[in-house]
Amino acid sequence: QVQLVESGGGLVQAGGSLRLSCAASGRTFSNYGMGWFRQAPGKEREFVAAISRNGGSTRYGDSVKGRFTIYRGNAKNTVHLQMDSLKPADTAVYYCAATITGVVPAARDDYGYWGQGTRVTVSS
Repeated sequence: QVQLVESGGGLVQAGGSLRLSCAASGRTFSNYGMGWFRQAPGKEREFVAAISRNGGSTRYGDSVKGRFTIYRGNAKNTVHLQMDSLKPADTAVYYCAATITGVVPAARDDYGYWGQGTRVTVSS
């Protein structure tokens, strides 16, 4: 079992930045690839970014490429999502997820562990 807890969400103006964090506990964190997804009201959960077990590979959703960066933290059990140039369309609940499948999967079904989510609101 892996337990995931997100933090760092909040309210920010368009053009601003936020950094989300995900702290993992339980099994060996380095065995898992990590991903971020988001879900806006009335929409399906959407892939945002993923990072491989060793941090050497990353993948981004088209809507966030060039604006968001995923990376593993100095603390061995953390992963972060740096979000820059935020837009109102980025408003959503952001979820951290862990996977043992593939390198940087983008499909929700490839992730077996999920956090509770942290809300991000971007005002215009």
